[in-house]
Amino acid sequence: MDALIMAAEEVGAGLSGDISGSLALIGYGLAAIGPGVGIGIVAGNAVQAMARQPEAAGMVRTTMFLGIAFTEALALIGFVLFFIA
Repeated sequence: MDALIMAAEEVGAGLSGDISGSLALIGYGLAAIGPGVGIGIVAGNAVQAMARQPEAAGMVRTTMFLGIAFTEALALIGFVLFFIA
């Protein structure tokens, strides 16, 4: 009887591990949408700013790359947390 209970617990542990791993994968996939949208907004607004004031293109480009780097850092943090969890 004890062996049957232990076997059932092992099967249950395996299922919950698979489910939580799958949910983590789906969660990271959904979390990657945010930085993707953020980078699109940053780049789009930078292009509009450069089109409106071409003389400020250098400063806008520098600020755009900083914004992209910070936004991408959020995606990388989520990627690392996916492997930790």
